[in-house]
Parts: sequence; structure tokens; C-alpha cells
Amino acid sequence: MNHDSRETVTLEQEFTVANRLGIHARVAAQIVKVASQFEAEVWVSKCDNHKVNGKSILDLMTLVCPHGSKVRIYASGPDAGQAMNALAALFQTKFGEL
Repeated sequence: MNHDSRETVTLEQEFTVANRLGIHARVAAQIVKVASQFEAEVWVSKCDNHKVNGKSILDLMTLVCPHGSKVRIYASGPDAGQAMNALAALFQTKFGEL
């Protein structure tokens, strides 16, 4: 018998888009780059609970998140905690923008 000892963890956290230009193409690319480093599934939603794939630039762009928007990130998988921490760091540093 082959058992997978990894348990699936699902996390969610709300963030405020604090950078001046919101989630534009470069920021979306940063989110995708970080999210893609992890096995966890990453989903992002804005207010209306419509979730988009956090590993897709085009999906993220459809959210239309200007400065001050609230977004919720969901991460599910064995490395969900690491993925969430890495994404939280992006939001906390305003994606490296002034």
C-alpha cells in the first residue's frame, strides 16, 4: 500500500492592495512568479467571492484591483503555509513599489 503522508492544508488571508497603481501587469506577474514556486493551489478573490487562479496573470488582471482594494488569497496544499507567507511578504512590501 502506498500512502501519501502529506496532509492538505487550506489557508486564507485578506490583504489590502497598498501600492499606488494596484494590481497591474507587473504586480500580477510577481504574484504568479511567487505562487508558482509552490505545489499549493493559489486562488485570489476580490469582495465578490469570485476566485481566480493565482498562478495566471490574465486571471489576476480580470479582478481589476486598484489601490486600496481588499483581496483574499486562498492557498491549499502541503506547502500552503509557505506559499501564503511568501505572498504576504509581497503585499507587505507593496510589491517593491514606492
